[in-house]
Amino acid sequence: MPVTDDEIREKYLERAIRELNSFTRELQACPHCPRGNLMPVLGSGHPQADVMLLKYAAQPSEIEEGVAFYGRAGTAIMKSLKRLQIDPLAVYGTLCAKCPLSDPSLADEACIARVVEEVAIVAPKIIVVMGEDALAALNDVGIPLAAPLEPMLGVVQSLTPIIDALYVPDIDGALDEQEAKREFWDAFRVLGEWYAALPPY
Repeated sequence: MPVTDDEIREKYLERAIRELNSFTRELQACPHCPRGNLMPVLGSGHPQADVMLLKYAAQPSEIEEGVAFYGRAGTAIMKSLKRLQIDPLAVYGTLCAKCPLSDPSLADEACIARVVEEVAIVAPKIIVVMGEDALAALNDVGIPLAAPLEPMLGVVQSLTPIIDALYVPDIDGALDEQEAKREFWDAFRVLGEWYAALPPY
């Protein structure tokens, strides 16, 4: 009996879930960063998301819950996704510096490089890179076949032959001031156009 497309997709999803669970265990056992008893802040969302959101470091609410994009940033992103008619189930959010450090610049390079593995597992079609620090980190980690991304706000660029990237301002810096909110939205709404043009398969 031939295998259906649904069964194949189910197998890929099961594998992604297994790999993310293993990735999480490795992160929790990581000895590199001086985080003490605090747990790393983990990515959240669909294990095979079309859209990966990437910011540099966690805010206090994310550290408290141990989940990326928990709190104000996550709420703002959910509202923006709804406005753009993007299914939140098609999105995965994560951080470059997963360790909850008072100074994210203390994060070990080997820890930040783990984002390469996370991208390989999720295999997004686009990465929304939030802010200068996340852009610099993504350019430095050495994703296979990746071209350097330019700091061009609201422009879809080709990161690899199969992954696009969209550079937007850091969401955490765009929550309180009207001009910063507008700048974020002007760049982020390009994601809606990109998503609407995705083939329906």
